[in-house]
Order: sequence, then structure tokens, then C-alpha cells
Amino acid sequence: MGPLLAELEAQCQSQAEKLTVPLLLKRNAEEYATSPALSAGDTTLTWAQMRERTAALARGLGTLGLKRGERMMIMMSSRPEHWLIDLAAAHLGAISCTAYQTLSTEQVGYVARHSGATVVVLEGADEVTRWRPILDTLPALRRIIVLDAAAIPTGDPLFTPFARVEAAGRALHQEAPGVFEDGWKAIRPEDPVAMMYTSGTTGEPKGVVLSHRNVFYEAISVDLAVPVPMRTASIAYLPLAHIAERELGIYRALYKALHVHVCNDPAGVMPLLGKVRPPAFFGVPRLWEKLAGGLKAKLAALEPARRDPILAAHAVAMEAFRLEGAGKPVPPELQQKAAEAEARVLRPLRQSFGLDMTEWASSGSAPIPVEVLEYLGGFGIKVLEVWGMSETTGCATINLPSNFRLGSVGRPLPGVHIRLAADGEIFVRGPIVFLGYLDESGQIASAVDREGWLATGDVGTVDADGFLSITDRKKELLITSTGKNIAPSKIEGMLRAHPLVGQAMAIGDRRPYVTALVSLDPEVAPLWAGARGITAKSLADLARDPAVLSELESLVAATNARLSRAEQIKCFETVPEAWSPATGEITLTLKLKRRVLLDRYADRIERFYANA
Repeated sequence: MGPLLAELEAQCQSQAEKLTVPLLLKRNAEEYATSPALSAGDTTLTWAQMRERTAALARGLGTLGLKRGERMMIMMSSRPEHWLIDLAAAHLGAISCTAYQTLSTEQVGYVARHSGATVVVLEGADEVTRWRPILDTLPALRRIIVLDAAAIPTGDPLFTPFARVEAAGRALHQEAPGVFEDGWKAIRPEDPVAMMYTSGTTGEPKGVVLSHRNVFYEAISVDLAVPVPMRTASIAYLPLAHIAERELGIYRALYKALHVHVCNDPAGVMPLLGKVRPPAFFGVPRLWEKLAGGLKAKLAALEPARRDPILAAHAVAMEAFRLEGAGKPVPPELQQKAAEAEARVLRPLRQSFGLDMTEWASSGSAPIPVEVLEYLGGFGIKVLEVWGMSETTGCATINLPSNFRLGSVGRPLPGVHIRLAADGEIFVRGPIVFLGYLDESGQIASAVDREGWLATGDVGTVDADGFLSITDRKKELLITSTGKNIAPSKIEGMLRAHPLVGQAMAIGDRRPYVTALVSLDPEVAPLWAGARGITAKSLADLARDPAVLSELESLVAATNARLSRAEQIKCFETVPEAWSPATGEITLTLKLKRRVLLDRYADRIERFYANA
């Protein structure tokens, strides 16, 4: 470790050892009392209001018996009350856990039983309907708080309105504010602050327990790498069950006193970007892929006189971006051309959709095709990959705007160390590694070895400059019947780079060759088709259209040309429906649920191999 990196690590450690959620909320409420903290629709709360309501809810939760170390489950959309009840639990030393709203009743039952939650907070009728059938199986549960009082079952004493809990707590806090103020001071950085359930793509979800030290070391180290000014704006659009949103939308927001703008509808992210114009923005790969696909479709629909100057500027910027992303110098002449293209064409274009002020755009949670990064880079949208997981409190490695490699996920944060096992599996050690998994007894079981290393299950390589590249999930490698190890994510990413494709799944485990299922993008595919004069009434019609099928055949052929023989797709089919979290084929972090897809399309898949 070099002296500068050691100094940065010591700086992160020193700060993280002093910070807790209650401490930072108190600082913000005192130093930035009237500054906006959280906006959702027409509602904006200042930092002072956030703390006042948090105190009321903490006292209210205390009257329901929520204690230090107990778990509280939340199933609620991203809205101010979600932040407030979460912060309130943290002030009691309880461990809050947000469940994805798309969970089925069976899945709800699993996480509720496993967590041993004593208090549950639900939004409304839909959540109540899914929870009621499993309530008899939850012996630890004492009370269910419901935001929409009209959704509470008549005469059921287990349920209580959110407003009543807050009102009762406010009265108590006004009578004796010292109870709240003295109570949170017992909380230490090493104490648990939250629990997250892994998305469960390959098995039962696990309860990942994070500490105050974990979440603030992450916030501090990321801010050292890519700093944002205090009290600037950010956008929260992912569920708070997602580690990226929990870290950025709650903990980094507390650390930097950010003004968080909440977006509940993914379709509203781009309009909100235009309004907020944040200095930093995290996007899951599908968001960036859809942006790239939308830009391609819109450019294709422009008249040549408008399109050609944009394409010329794009070509210059993309050439410079590729050189920079390969660690090569950009010639002065190209730098000059790129600067002119930026000022004359690209910056005004980015301003039209709110990314002109973004200094750090990042992508994580799943692989993203380099072609998408290059295409966006040609518009001056420098999207840089990060890598991590819930167990590492978000990103463990990061690409910097001033030093990045396309195709890599960057280098470790200060104080974070990585090593590769003989089979390429990545191990991580450092202050961001979680406390452990919650076990059935309610204890937290460490998942690291005697030297503190966490086995991530991801497989990768490290280049001579220390940049990490992820090749695949260890558990998701396809091993063909001929013994070839194949990374499906690489193949799927190449297919998704086309604007027609929403999702794709490569198949071939214990099979003689690789095949694929392709689901069209429900938003971008009709734009692509319309620009070419193709009219279709539905996505299913588009999936059967000869021109669309011909384009996809060309895509598969081009993809195969870049793959080894063992990796090449021998045959594929389009499916007539879109895959989404709501319909169950992908998680809310947009990862494929491979078991679900393999079961759902079993007949089609068998036809792929009928004559093998």
C-alpha cells in the first residue's frame, strides 16, 4: 500500500469510528435546519423537520415495545414515511429491513419468519392482503403499523395506523424530550443499523446485517473518490431494499446533508433528471441501456440535416472516450475537436435530459456491455462501472472519472483489499464487509474466514494497473456437456446492447451448446420499429415480425463473431412478452431469475436440443 492510499484509509477509518445515523441526523438538523432534506411530489421536509418527526416515531415505536437489536420489517414504496420510520428504528438501536414490494405471500412469509420481526410497517391494502395469510406463522410479531388507515382490517388489534403511532410519540417527546436524546447516545458505530435480504436469484434469500461503521465508511470512501458538495441534490428511484439506494439515498445523504428527490415511478426518472440535474447519479445497467436505445431510436427518426452534426460530434467524442478508457493518451488535435464538439453540440444535448451537471455517472448491480458505455461516452455521458454487493455495503471497487478502464469495475476503495483464488473467485476484506448473516436463532453469523476475507462468489481478473474485471458469477457459470465453462452474462450483455432487446438469457448448462431466449424492450422496440415503418399492435406482434426477426438474426450473428466457438449461440427464440419484476422473471435489481425462466420456458428450451 502506498503512503497516499494509507493516509486515505486512515482518514476514512478515523471518521467512520465517530459516526452513527442519530449523530449525523442531529448535526444536519442543527447546522442545516432549514435546508431541504427530502422531496417527494409536492412534499418537502427540511433537516429539522426530518429529525422532529423521526423523534416522534422513535418514541411511538418504543411504546410498541421495539427494542435494541430487534428487527423491524418495512414493506412500503419509496416515500418520506419510509425514510422516517427507518431512521426512527435506528435511533432505538433496532435493525430495520425493507422488503421488496413485489414479494409474493410465500416470499413474504419466508423473510418475515426468518427475520423474527417484532414490528412490521406496511403501506396499504395491497401489502396487508399479502401479509394477512401468514400472520399466524409469525409468533414474534407484536404489531403491524399501516400507513393507509383505511386498509386496516376492522377490529383487528394487531394493526395500528401510522399516524396514531407518530401522534402518540410526538406527545411523549414533547413531554420528555430527554428520553429520545439520551436513548440514541448509547448507539455505537459497531452496532447493527440495517438488514437487507439478498435477491435470491440462485437460492433462498439471506439476511445481510450492516453496521453504522459499514455504511459510513462506504459513504466516506466513495466521497473521497468522487466528491460531491455538501447539500447538493440527488435522486432516489430504486427501492430501499436495494443496497445502492439504501447507501446513497439514506447514508450518503446523511453524511453530505444531500437534498434527496424521491421518484417512485421508473418512468419518471428521466424527467426528474431534467429538473434536478444532480452532480452524481447511479444507474442500474438497464437504465443506461434504455437511455442508449432511446437515443439511437430518436436519432434514427431525425432528418439528416439535424442528425448528421450530432453523429459527427458523437464520433469525435467516442474516439476520445475509447482512448481514455483504454488508458491511452488522447492526441492534442483530437482533444481540441472533442472540446469543440462538447461545447457546440453535446453539452446542450445533455442539458435537454438533465445530465449536463453530472460529474460522476456510475453503473452497477450487473454487467453492462462496453458498447453501451462507449455509445453514451460519445455524448459526453461518462458512465463508469463500480462493483460490490450487499455484503460489501455497496461498491467495493470504483472507476474514477480521471482514471478508468472500460470493461473493468475499477480499483478498490481506500482500505478495501481484494485477492483472487485459484479459480478466479474474488475475495474482499475491509471495513465495508458486513457484520454477517442473520441466522434462524436471531444471531449474526460471520461470513468471513479467520483472516477476514469474504468469498464473493464473483469471478474476475486484475490487470497490471490493478483494475478489476468481472467475468461472471461463480454459481451462474454454464458448464456445457463437453466441459466448457461459459459466462452467460457476457453473452446476454452483448444481446442487450441492441435497442430491440429488453432482456436475454443464455442457456447451456449441461447441454451440448448454447442457446438463448430474447425478450423485446416494451418501450424502445416500438420506437425502433416505428422509425423503420413497422407497425405492430403489440409486443407479441413485434416478436413475430419478419423484419424484427431478421434484425435479431443479424444481432446473433454479429455476437457470435465476437465469441469463442463454445460460447456461440446456436439458436434462439423471441418470447412474446416482456420480462419484469412484476411478472416474476427478473428481480427488482434487474437480475434474471434463471430458475423461474428455465421452468417457464422448459418446452421451448427442450425444442432447442431435440435433435442434439
